[in-house]
Amino acid sequence: MTDLTPEEIERRKALPEAARRALEEADARKEKEAADAAALPEDELGGPRNIEPTRYGDWERKGIAYDF
Repeated sequence: MTDLTPEEIERRKALPEAARRALEEADARKEKEAADAAALPEDELGGPRNIEPTRYGDWERKGIAYDF
């Protein structure tokens, strides 16, 4: 339970045990997702240089358009 205000801690203490466990599991899942997202590289390797091609429904590589 990181970054919880004192009010939130008191509110959680008043909840039933099952609800507290669920909130703790959700907090742990969010922390893991944040750590996983932080481990990803900023830029895509080998990705498109211009605007995202899937916006138009196709990809273009070396002058050849691939329609999905």
